[in-house]
Amino acid sequence: MIRSFFALLMTAAVVAAEAVASDGDVREIAVEARQISQFKDFSEETRFGGFEFLGGLEISSPSGVLGGISALRMTGDGPQFIGAMDSGLLFSGRFMRDADGRLSGLSDFVTAPVLDADGRAIREGWKTDAEGLALNGEYAYVSFERQHRIERYRLSDVPGGAPVERIRHLIPDWEFRRNRGMEMLAVAPPDAPLAGALVVVSERSLDQKGDLFAAIVSGPETGVFFVKRDPPYDVTDGDFLPDGDLLLLERRFSLAGGIGMRIRRIAGADIAPGRTVDGEVLLEADFGYAIDNMESLDIFTTEDGDTRIVLASDDNFSFLQRNVILEFRLVEQ
Repeated sequence: MIRSFFALLMTAAVVAAEAVASDGDVREIAVEARQISQFKDFSEETRFGGFEFLGGLEISSPSGVLGGISALRMTGDGPQFIGAMDSGLLFSGRFMRDADGRLSGLSDFVTAPVLDADGRAIREGWKTDAEGLALNGEYAYVSFERQHRIERYRLSDVPGGAPVERIRHLIPDWEFRRNRGMEMLAVAPPDAPLAGALVVVSERSLDQKGDLFAAIVSGPETGVFFVKRDPPYDVTDGDFLPDGDLLLLERRFSLAGGIGMRIRRIAGADIAPGRTVDGEVLLEADFGYAIDNMESLDIFTTEDGDTRIVLASDDNFSFLQRNVILEFRLVEQ
């Protein structure tokens, strides 16, 4: 009965998402925001392991378009960002901050549908399930589930532009589970062990040992590797720290246990073709914290040298869930 209810909820979310994706207009939408001042419920605590909580937002839109956020990436050290929704939309916008420097709202929020190589909006929802997003210079890379692929875009064309190239993802297509494919996409720092490589990690596409398929897609040494899976957690996103280590965002969900998230650190020097990697859990949270279905993790460096981590959730277009954005400062590296 529980499994049937969960399947019904997810089916309704997919139907809603595919309906949203059918809108072919490039448009700006209004976004409403409520500040989140506490990460842990009923607590003024701001330090959580090596992270300092800086604040967050719960966002919504009367347009009905905002939801299903799979990835959000800052485009520099300023307020601009781009992102992807699993409903088949790419987006961009700007963060606003209050007098104390805390997130206070979003502006200039623009959405556009995923296009094919000829610039036509893709209408089939199973072809537009965008999950991962990575930036590298003038280019943006987007990974998709169900029709498993990685597309390269000109950063200046996101949202609203067509992809310019499809990238080999190296993981055999037959190893992907239908809706558990390439969930994390990130680019290593150029002076780190992986020398600017594009790296992908699957959500829950498993080898015979039960570990996650992953790949170094570009760079001096390419090939498939594996990430140790710790059930019931699945990978939903990740990004590289300035020193080259990889932070993985992981999520668990069940109707009995509720929602949880954690962040695991993988040594960049350990990532190589053929290896199975694991790492220390730095942060773990459940529904006693200001989280929801956490799907996105981005790392950026501010003008004054702070390393910031921005998390975002996917509400599955469900009235039972929320779109939240949380910001942390890394205080221990």
